[in-house]
Amino acid sequence: MTASPGPAVTASPGPRRLIGSLAITQTVGYGVLYYAFSVILGPMSTDLGISHTTAAGALTTAVLVSGLLSIPVGRWLDARGGHALMTAGSVVGSVAVLGWSQVHNALQLYVVFVFVGVASAMVLYEPAFAVVVAATEPQRRAKALLGITLVAGFASSIFIPLTGQLVDRIEWRPTLAVLAIALAAVTIPLHAIGLRRTAAAPHHERRLRSSPTWVLRDPAFWLLAATFVLHGAALAVIAVHLVQYLTTLGHPAVVAATLAGLLGLLSVTGRVVTTLSTRWLPMATIVGLVLIGQGVAMSLLPVVGRHLLGAIACLVLFGLGFGVASIATPAILLQRYGATSYGTIAGTLAAPILIAKATAPLGGALLAATLGYQTLVLLVAAACALAGLLLFAVQRIPVDYIRR
Repeated sequence: MTASPGPAVTASPGPRRLIGSLAITQTVGYGVLYYAFSVILGPMSTDLGISHTTAAGALTTAVLVSGLLSIPVGRWLDARGGHALMTAGSVVGSVAVLGWSQVHNALQLYVVFVFVGVASAMVLYEPAFAVVVAATEPQRRAKALLGITLVAGFASSIFIPLTGQLVDRIEWRPTLAVLAIALAAVTIPLHAIGLRRTAAAPHHERRLRSSPTWVLRDPAFWLLAATFVLHGAALAVIAVHLVQYLTTLGHPAVVAATLAGLLGLLSVTGRVVTTLSTRWLPMATIVGLVLIGQGVAMSLLPVVGRHLLGAIACLVLFGLGFGVASIATPAILLQRYGATSYGTIAGTLAAPILIAKATAPLGGALLAATLGYQTLVLLVAAACALAGLLLFAVQRIPVDYIRR
């Protein structure tokens, strides 16, 4: 038995306007606040006279800040909705990126990225999903979330080459100024207008059985946390270290980068396949199988990855699961706990996941240095497979409405 899907919200904007606005703002938000960093990293590090590792730590700081803020942001969303929060977050993000263009040392860089993390917590997937859950009818939520993540899935494909072209033509500081203006011009009005009249559920409609306090007493919640912490850490390690590992297998750097680029494109395909498959199987079952498949793919990569076709086959299988967590998490939470207090519940789950994503690449680098890249990849494989098995275990724990 599952929880009620939660109360409907009246006087909300039309679903097409809401979904369209969030799809665009998520694409631009992720593109500027996250993906542009990989392109800016090299020239910025050289200009500031700091190592790539020191510079990369700024992005880690932003992700950590975002994770630490996910719970209070979730509570705000449940109490007041996302209109003011996401509009203000767009302003903070735009100012932070403009400030990034003016940094002259590592300390200034890290300070700026604290504010990038604050903005990310206020405007990216977690608050956007909470707004969709509160403002759309239950039968439309899956389609709405898929639509947003499908469009936003192209953020890296759009903004990494775009940022590269800008850096090549006008250098990194003016590039960031241009990106800050674009972020402000697109996201501030869309959040201010497109999210107008979205609100939290009325207080009298909240249900005790869906309260965050009850959720923390549910063993399945902690299994879900373990599942997505393992999976998020594994994806973060692969995102950072895959190109280097493929070169150790003998692939030229250009080929390795091209193969790694498949993951972003395949993540969109994986989201579509996963959503369509829910017609026949529960979301948790589908995602559990996908995660185990990712584990199999990574375990085979050291064996067949020296051959181009073998590497492609492994990365295609792995890439299909690269973006499933973004649509699986809200679907599983809604099915198990309903829509009431969704923002707080999702924020509580997101906190350890974001912290794992922030710290895993550094841990992966240390493991690769001491044990080698092959061992690191096999550990990633084990993490994905274990995450899939934990998700199957979640389904075996019934929702207990009696316990308080």
